[in-house]
Amino acid sequence: MSHEWNRESPEAAEQGISIGVIGPAEMVKQILKVMKSFPSFRPVPKAYRDEDDIPILAKAAAEEAEIVLASGPAPYYKIRETADLKVALHYIPLTDTGFYRALSRLKNALGPDRKIRVSIDTVEKRMVERLLKEINETRVEAAYDNGAAFPSVEQLIAYHKRQFESGKTDAALTAEGAVADALAEAGIPCEWIMPTDQNIVVALERALLSTETRKSKEAQIVVGLLNVDRFEKRVHHHASEHEVQRFKLDIHRVFLDYAESLDGYLTHLGGDEYLFITTRGIFERETGGYKTIPLGKRAYEKFGVSLSIGIGFGRSAGEAGTHARVALRRSKEAGGDACFIVREDRSLIGPLSMSDPLSLVLPLTDSGLIKRAEDAGMSSDYLSKLMSNTARTGKTDFKVHELASVLGITVRSTHRLLLQWIDHGLVKVAGVEKVPKGRPRQIFRLSFLEE
Repeated sequence: MSHEWNRESPEAAEQGISIGVIGPAEMVKQILKVMKSFPSFRPVPKAYRDEDDIPILAKAAAEEAEIVLASGPAPYYKIRETADLKVALHYIPLTDTGFYRALSRLKNALGPDRKIRVSIDTVEKRMVERLLKEINETRVEAAYDNGAAFPSVEQLIAYHKRQFESGKTDAALTAEGAVADALAEAGIPCEWIMPTDQNIVVALERALLSTETRKSKEAQIVVGLLNVDRFEKRVHHHASEHEVQRFKLDIHRVFLDYAESLDGYLTHLGGDEYLFITTRGIFERETGGYKTIPLGKRAYEKFGVSLSIGIGFGRSAGEAGTHARVALRRSKEAGGDACFIVREDRSLIGPLSMSDPLSLVLPLTDSGLIKRAEDAGMSSDYLSKLMSNTARTGKTDFKVHELASVLGITVRSTHRLLLQWIDHGLVKVAGVEKVPKGRPRQIFRLSFLEE
C-alpha cells in the first residue's frame, strides 16, 4: 500500500505543537522533511546565513513557538549564551552515524587505502577515539581544536587552515556548514558532519515529549473502530455454524489482546465491527508516533482477513467517536486494509503502515557491519537509507528499480553497486520474477539485514 502524506488544512495546521527550527538553510530543509512524519508538530523555520543572526532568530521563533530546536551543538550553545528564551531549547546531537558518513566520504575522496591526518572540530576527542577504535580504523590520525569552549565560525575556519597550511593535516571534518563552505573555497579537502534522518527523528521525539501541549494530550481519549473487510464472504468459507462461531471467537481474542496492549477497553458492536477506547499517549507510543499499526498484519497472517481501521481523537468521547467513524469511512473508501486517523481539528493522518515494525533493527554502531559495508563500497549514506527503509517496511527483497528508488540513484548505478555487494556477501539473488515479454527480473535480498 502506497504511503500518503498527512493532509491538513491551513486552519488545522495552526492546532499543532509549534516548534521553532534554527539552523543553516540546508539543515532546516532536512529537518522539515523529516518532520513530515510528526503530524503533532507545526514548524516555525528560521534559517540563518550568518551566525550572528542566530540569537535574533531564536528569540523570534520563541515568540511564535512552544519549543525551539537547534540544528546542532554550535547554534544551541550560541543561543544559550546570548539569548534568554522562555521556552524549552533542544538540539540535534552529533552521533556516530553522522561522523562515520562524513569520514567515509572524506576517505573515498582522498583514497580509501591511504593514511590521512584530519583536523576535527566540535566532536569530542574521546568520542572520536572510541568510534575509530570500534571500526578498527588505524589509517586516520586526528587533531582536535583545543581553543575556545564555544568557538565562532571564524575561529573554526582559522583553526583548520592553520593545521592544513602548516602541513599537519590533509583534510578537515567540521560540524558547521559555513566552515565546510569556507574550507572548500580555500581548496582544503573537508566534509560536513551532518546528522542523519534518524538522529533528527530522535531529537524530535525528545522535543515532543517535553512540551506542555503534549503532556496535556497524553490522557486524551482515543476511540478506534475495527472492521473486518468482506467479513460475510469470509464466514461462508466455513462448513458449519460451530466453525463460524469459533472463527468469530478467535478474531475477538486477537482484538482483545490488542486492546490489552493499549491498556484499553474493547466491545463488540455486532457483526464485523468492534470498538476500542484507549488514551492518546499510549496509542502514540504503540504506533511509533502514528506510523504503524501491526494489528492488520497479524489479522491477515492468522485468519487471512484484512482490516479497515478508523481512529478518532477528540476533546470529548462523543467527538472522538464521530471522528473514528469518519476515519473508518476513509479507510473503506481506500479499498480496505487501511488505517486512518481523524484528529480533533478534523485533519487527516494516514494511511498508517499495516505491518510490524522491524523487531531487530541493526544499530549503526555495529562496527563489524560498518567495516563490511565500507569494504564492499557501500557508503554510510546508502547503509542508513537501506536500514531505515527496512525498519519502516520490514522488506529485504527488492527488484533493481525498487532498490534504485530507495537509494535515490539510477538503475544503472544500482546494478553496478549490486555486483560489488554480492561479491562481498552483503546481498544475494533470492529469485526471479517472470514477465510476459522480456528477460526475467532478478530479485535481490539484503541478506546482511537478516543475519
